[in-house]
Amino acid sequence: MSLVAGSCNASLKEKHVKTRMRTSSQIRLALAFLSSIALLPAQMSNTLHQDRSIRAPINQIERFIEKGMDKTGAPGVAVAIVYRDKIVYLKGFGVRKAGQPARVDPDTIFQLASVSKPIASTIVANLVGKREIKWDDRIVDLDPGFRLSNPEVTQRLTIRDLLSHRSGLPTSSGDVLEDLGFSRPEILHRMRLLPLVGVFRKHYEYSNFGYTEGAIAASKGAHERWEDLAGERLFKPLGMTSTSYRWSDYRDAIDKAAIHVIVDGKAVARYQRNPDAEAPAGAASSSVRDLAQWLRLQLDGGTWNGKEIVAAQALKETHSPQIATGKDHVTGGTSYYGLGWNVNYDLSGKLILSHSGAFFLGAGTAVRLSPSDRLGIVVLTNALPTGLAEAITSTFFDLYRQGKPSQDWLTLYSQLFKSMIDNDNNASTDYSKLTPPASPTPSGPLSAYVGTYRNDYYGNIEVNEKGGSLWLRLPDQGALYTLTHWNGKTFTYRFEAEQSIGTRGVVFTLSGVPHMLIENLALEGNGVFTRTGR
Repeated sequence: MSLVAGSCNASLKEKHVKTRMRTSSQIRLALAFLSSIALLPAQMSNTLHQDRSIRAPINQIERFIEKGMDKTGAPGVAVAIVYRDKIVYLKGFGVRKAGQPARVDPDTIFQLASVSKPIASTIVANLVGKREIKWDDRIVDLDPGFRLSNPEVTQRLTIRDLLSHRSGLPTSSGDVLEDLGFSRPEILHRMRLLPLVGVFRKHYEYSNFGYTEGAIAASKGAHERWEDLAGERLFKPLGMTSTSYRWSDYRDAIDKAAIHVIVDGKAVARYQRNPDAEAPAGAASSSVRDLAQWLRLQLDGGTWNGKEIVAAQALKETHSPQIATGKDHVTGGTSYYGLGWNVNYDLSGKLILSHSGAFFLGAGTAVRLSPSDRLGIVVLTNALPTGLAEAITSTFFDLYRQGKPSQDWLTLYSQLFKSMIDNDNNASTDYSKLTPPASPTPSGPLSAYVGTYRNDYYGNIEVNEKGGSLWLRLPDQGALYTLTHWNGKTFTYRFEAEQSIGTRGVVFTLSGVPHMLIENLALEGNGVFTRTGR
């Protein structure tokens, strides 16, 4: 995927593009598998204490949660279950932050990651139901400044296309820009520079910033900022006072769950994750108490406490298949993506809606609904995706349907997520895992590398020499990184963000038109920067 001109090391570029293509394909297949698994045939509301069909699986799932936390190292979990329009279970487990005593409770606020998506489509459905917009409104009419690289697709692109991931945008589109600190307008503007890798309306490619644009365009059609729209149209009417699409609201909350990575089997609160740029797709934060109200709305066809919040037909459309995503590995049928939901059908033909959320820096979430059973569960965890959230939802549905798990869901999901994380981190070489050359070839004078380098997609970056070392500012006006010599004209730097954690390579070519390849940026764009000045 070439976005800049200039003489570059073709073999290196080809290697990293192919690596990313393989990695993206593996991640998409894993995500499709996670979303396509259909199920085989405390604190409870007093009115349902005698309902054995729900009481027994609730009693069993508690033991599963506690064992799962021990197995995965997740420090905290919160769960809400809704059945027949009643909140039948609401409980927290473990601690908000590893090493600290504060306990998770039903009001603890978690970052939701991609569980933000079905919440966002609920908000857009409110607008559709009120006839402020339509699912098939064109993006160019709502947000005229947005473009894709294909002019014909740009002219035809709709809200429906973007909320169902069928625009053709690649899976990674915009994610690395977010890691580098670009704002939402900057990222969405740069979508026009990415080649479309899927056939428009025929190919599923999960894109956070494609989804973001779909919801942002809808909010522009309603003449409101997305974050304000979410509060006015959904959160306030449902009394979801702890829910927000603003990271600052999560950051400033007292009762919140920190995010954790797992290091040598131990949970470590090492990072913060500000997803404001992709707000509709991944920035929501909430408690299970709040989310239980949203589940009630979903399961009651858009009505809450007898009042219509979202028109039934508009909400139903979010639950309808829009694009095939692959094969259901249990039923053998086709899996689909709707509008913000994974859409599947179990062996008895019942509709199953689900979605997972994952921040590799420390959050794993899942929601699963059976509208015909009027049953839903949402699980929030404060650790990187281990499969625990999905295993809880799948196991609970098994317990409800047949009284026992149909398989070891935790092992299955854990292995899938481990593969995803390993693939993501291995998309470019991690030099910290390699043995340095015993006799490296000298770099030559460091002054020869100094200059301003440009890539059309990523913009300008600076390389400077100071104190006998090279420094890289990435991007322009961004963070400053030390470049450590590895061998010849190859240097390394430490990069830690959602899309890449590790010591990454920077390969300079000083002959001809000087340029540099930043290997982990080849995950998106081509990672080649051409020197434009000294």
